[in-house]
Amino acid sequence: MTAPTPTTPPFRDPRLPFAKRIDDLLSRLSLKERIGALHQFTPAVERLGIAAFRTGQEALHGVAWMGPATVFPQAVGLGATWNPELVRRVGEAVSREARAMRARDERVGLNVWAPTVNLLRHPLWGRNEEGYSEDPRLTSAIATAYTRGLRGDHPVYWRTAPVLKHWLAHNNETARDTASSSVRPRVLHEYDLRAFRDTVEAGAVAGVMPAYNLVNGRPNHVSPYLREHLRTWTEEELLVCSDAGAPSNLVDSEHYFDTHEEAVAASLRAGVDSFTDHGTDSSVIVGRLEEALRQGLLTEAEIDDAVRRQLSVRFRLGEFDPGADPYGGGGNGGGSGAPQAEGGADEHAFDTPEHRALAQEAAEQAVVLLKNDGLLPLAPAHTRVAVVGLLADECKLDWYSGTLIHRSTPLEGLYERFGAERVEFAEGVDRVLLKTSAGAFLHVPPAPDTPEAARGAEGALDPALLAGRTDLAPLTAGPEGTELALVDWGEGVLTLRAPDGRYLSVAEDGYLRASADQPGGWVVQETFRLEPHGGGHLLRHVGTGLPVQVAADGVKVAPENPPAGESAAAGADAAAGAAPEVFELIVTEHGEEAVARAAARADVVVVVAGNDPHINGRETEDRTTLRLPAQQELLLGAARAANPSTVLVLVSAYPYAVDPTDLPAMLWTAHGGQAAGTALARVLAGDVSPAGRLPQTWYADDTDLPGLLDYDVIGSRQTYLYFGGTPLFPFGHGLSYAAFAYGESTARAEEQGVRVSFTVTNTGAVTADEVVQLYTRAVDPSVPRPLRELVAHRRLTLAPGETAAVAFELPLSAFAFRDVAAGRWRVEPGRYELLAGASSADIRQWTTVTLDGEPTAPRAVLEHGLDAADFDEQSGTEIVDRTKESGDAVTPMAGQEGELVFRHCDFGNGAREVTVEVSGEGTVELSLDDGPVLAKLSPSAPTSGPYDYVTLGVPLASTGASVATAGVHEVRLRLRGVLRLARVGFSG
Repeated sequence: MTAPTPTTPPFRDPRLPFAKRIDDLLSRLSLKERIGALHQFTPAVERLGIAAFRTGQEALHGVAWMGPATVFPQAVGLGATWNPELVRRVGEAVSREARAMRARDERVGLNVWAPTVNLLRHPLWGRNEEGYSEDPRLTSAIATAYTRGLRGDHPVYWRTAPVLKHWLAHNNETARDTASSSVRPRVLHEYDLRAFRDTVEAGAVAGVMPAYNLVNGRPNHVSPYLREHLRTWTEEELLVCSDAGAPSNLVDSEHYFDTHEEAVAASLRAGVDSFTDHGTDSSVIVGRLEEALRQGLLTEAEIDDAVRRQLSVRFRLGEFDPGADPYGGGGNGGGSGAPQAEGGADEHAFDTPEHRALAQEAAEQAVVLLKNDGLLPLAPAHTRVAVVGLLADECKLDWYSGTLIHRSTPLEGLYERFGAERVEFAEGVDRVLLKTSAGAFLHVPPAPDTPEAARGAEGALDPALLAGRTDLAPLTAGPEGTELALVDWGEGVLTLRAPDGRYLSVAEDGYLRASADQPGGWVVQETFRLEPHGGGHLLRHVGTGLPVQVAADGVKVAPENPPAGESAAAGADAAAGAAPEVFELIVTEHGEEAVARAAARADVVVVVAGNDPHINGRETEDRTTLRLPAQQELLLGAARAANPSTVLVLVSAYPYAVDPTDLPAMLWTAHGGQAAGTALARVLAGDVSPAGRLPQTWYADDTDLPGLLDYDVIGSRQTYLYFGGTPLFPFGHGLSYAAFAYGESTARAEEQGVRVSFTVTNTGAVTADEVVQLYTRAVDPSVPRPLRELVAHRRLTLAPGETAAVAFELPLSAFAFRDVAAGRWRVEPGRYELLAGASSADIRQWTTVTLDGEPTAPRAVLEHGLDAADFDEQSGTEIVDRTKESGDAVTPMAGQEGELVFRHCDFGNGAREVTVEVSGEGTVELSLDDGPVLAKLSPSAPTSGPYDYVTLGVPLASTGASVATAGVHEVRLRLRGVLRLARVGFSG
């Protein structure tokens, strides 16, 4: 007899729709298997031939952490291109490399955690490099392009599955897991949600990752907005992946829940589908989920919903259809059932000539010419160039970079383009010796001849776990000192580098070695401080916080006052002089002197300044100032004094406040990836006319900035949308080697929107790109509206004399604002200006259009009352969570009196009584317009907790109160004490 052919289970039948296949597979998984699927690292189910799976592959500007890959410019640099089509191609290249790397390394995932769509609201945010822009529309345009490239263009299968980061209102590293962003409804809808919404609605997003912070007093990992907003924007099943360790934070640092079981249950119910916690060890999260289910905090149906969303992503990635997957190798884990790559060769493209050319093109398009008095472009055949500065011979990576296969520094790019004989280099570091109190000098032993691979070259699921090298000999002290290159990166944070280029670093054993190719790591081990002490300096290691000691067996860090149990062991070292060493700093060469010498011999000086992405402004650490570090200001001043023909090139992850008055030329580029130096040299030489545009406002001074934790973009007049001061450089700014003329603009209101058209002509002598920007402004709004708001843009390439006709079709929604009184979007009737130009401040043509819109209706307070968070203006308050599940309340800031203002409140024929829903203890005072206090309400005793509300009511204290309150008024509420106000009601 012939054995019967095994029946193909429905979940493996590609003829069936995904929904039916997912239901079938879900029904075959045991409860234990389904709960196991909720951790980031989902185990294989061998009995069904299902491979292991993990969520999360970093791919912000190239495949990160998993070894060599093409490195594109940082995200903020991609934003500076203002070119969605270019960014789409970058996303496509990244997704192809992810597939190629997965084909040879099963650790590489296809559920990519990118892009970051947090808005660059505050330029001191440490993770500024990860976002695209301060503007939600530009951010969503670039993010949508990148996700489309990552997704691929097949109608069914996805090349990779992108997850947007970090939901929501997340712009601070300071107290990032405990700070709450107070976000009023208008800011929530018009600003923070908009970038996510537009990108999700475009249809190439597989999910989102909640941020570490709280919004309005509630952690993002239990945010009701996941259900109320995110999941309503698309019919796709969106996978919500927690940020690393965030589920545990709900108990451990935020203390929002008493138990971890409550925390995981609340997260799952809110919409979190995959828990990134405790690294690769899923047992802790699985145990918490199982116990939550046993306690009745969760249902199996809620677990199934989360697993279904994960399975939806896996089906779209082609994991269960290896023969049909056009991209090949759709599986996300090895072992039984893992499909093999079957896509074409181009679907596994890696480090191809096309990808290298694209990396250079992206780097070129990201360069922003901030100022040019005619010094640029340079003539390579006739110009002697001095290239100076701490970043002149650097190609810096950031935390979310891959390992470089190719690299190009500014110096190398200029050597290649101008010829080495015409280029002189001076780094500008201080050369120093460190002399001990005993008269010896720190000495770096020679390194072995065999080169060591760059940090991270082998790839790591979590590069934070990569250990420093211990195979090299530690530093010693002796009669022969090693001259070290000292760089002060600002705020007293230093790096020290040996003559062979190795940075001094401290490994887990505590010894000081010259072992790192660059500063890096989750906790940087290559930074130090020199602290004045006893006529010399302590050398304190920043990563451990410990001072450097000279011991018999080498130089190391150790506690200043070791615990009693260690005193005996430390005795030998102490006898040998192993107390914290007091060093004499001997400067053998001042960096500014070397810079001045090189500058004086050159026709033109190119000063390359900026930041190291791992130091003073990065994930976990915000900046404290917009100013350049003092050492770099000193180098710039020395170059400028020696040679007025000085070009400043800022290579940085964020804006700086640098006075350009005495500089004939100034450029900015983000860290531009592997082709950064070549791109910069081509721009300086005029091979490429720069056309990058600033994706965020560059403020002139720290005093222009709001508080880092002040998220009220409207009330605090933040970003180009509301900032009324004079910026150093405005949003959208960027110059060209060509000139462009704008023809007269016309605008026509149509039933569904507005059509705007004009022409742009290249009146210059070179082919160049122009970034056409269209802004709108409500002429006479009833509420504060943006001074200018970007509604469309386009990057054009025009030959000399060429004219392009430009037309934009704007939907009516482009003119809408969030009406908090009505709880919806509304287009207000009236005139709107349409402003076309080269930046938000460089408007070349404008016209107006009148829209019918929907008239403003006063608040019907007798019928609907007032939700406290729906204010028009506030001072001294913050929004907090009304309950742990949903809703907002308002509370005074600690130690302050708060005030809420509600405009256009219609009391009809008048009100006689007011009620408030409050918790805690304190006082609410009510007045109308600028009149006297009409009501004062206080709980008779503090409520039992912040979520235990009571309703208080009192008559309005006025003779003939109903007559006095009749008509439309402004309501003012003053809040005092430790009190939460949720709602105000009125009755006639």
